[in-house]
Amino acid sequence: MATIKRIGVLTSGGDAPGMNAAVRAVTRTALSCGMECIGIRRGWQGLINGDFVKLDSGSVGHILSRGGTILYTARSEDFMTEKGRQKAVATCKLLGLDGVVAIGGDGTFRGALELSRLGVPVVGVPATIDNDVGCTNYTIGFDSACNTAIECIDKLRDTMQSHERCSVVEVMGRNAGFLALYVGIAVGATAVLVPEHELDFDRDVIERIRESRLAGNTHFMIVVAEGVGSAVEIGKQIQEALGIQPRVTVLGHLQRGGSPTARDRETATRMGYYAVKALAEGRGNCIIGTQEGGIVELPIEEALAKEKHLQMDRYHIMETMQFGNWVKSAP
Repeated sequence: MATIKRIGVLTSGGDAPGMNAAVRAVTRTALSCGMECIGIRRGWQGLINGDFVKLDSGSVGHILSRGGTILYTARSEDFMTEKGRQKAVATCKLLGLDGVVAIGGDGTFRGALELSRLGVPVVGVPATIDNDVGCTNYTIGFDSACNTAIECIDKLRDTMQSHERCSVVEVMGRNAGFLALYVGIAVGATAVLVPEHELDFDRDVIERIRESRLAGNTHFMIVVAEGVGSAVEIGKQIQEALGIQPRVTVLGHLQRGGSPTARDRETATRMGYYAVKALAEGRGNCIIGTQEGGIVELPIEEALAKEKHLQMDRYHIMETMQFGNWVKSAP
């Protein structure tokens, strides 16, 4: 087994609360193993450009509670080319990096696979608020994003109820509805629209609002994953069908910001620790994930081939909660 003397760590793709906790864990675990740790700034593009900073225990102090990422993050078109990847390999050789920990989502891991095929050991750590990485039950940032969205919707509900209005709230989730469904259950939404569930507008939105109104409710909360469509357009359709004027709120990048929750800090710390251990023990070219609460390690190719499906039992639970409300409130 080759001795690992120096490793790099980077964050790539969309930022997620808890990335700093993972960077901290990678750095301090590396130092405890007698390795140096180099922070690569601005993701794969930074590796191409040689944009780096040397990390030590002090430089990652007090970042556990900070949102965002001190290493910055970016998407790199250059890294998608063979020429760009060769430049990244050259940077690894110049800096003497014996391995890299890449923190991000599927796009980050596809880049990690390409780099590993060029001889650089890479370990991936899943961090995305969408929780849509197939090889892991949980991704860093999901819990924080959910809590941010829930807090915003709870506050919105206070004012919307005062005016007896319909609210349409758009949350992130271009290709996956994990965030929307989790938040929808937590806030007691009238309806939740997710990409995985084929939308019948009359059945899934209009009839739900109508039944809720007949049960005596005067405020209706519709949570929409951005992948379903524009919340503004959905609001217009509701107005045309029911004659009520919804208020539309797009939470957008609010969901990415803020201090990470305890779950994200703890999970990121464990994942960062095991990522360095994998490199130290000669097991690069893998992704660290969670299964049933424990840490697992999968080869990158196998991990990228896995798919994650929305737990539709949660969707049925959400429907049951609304039906139970209507029955209870009905005359």
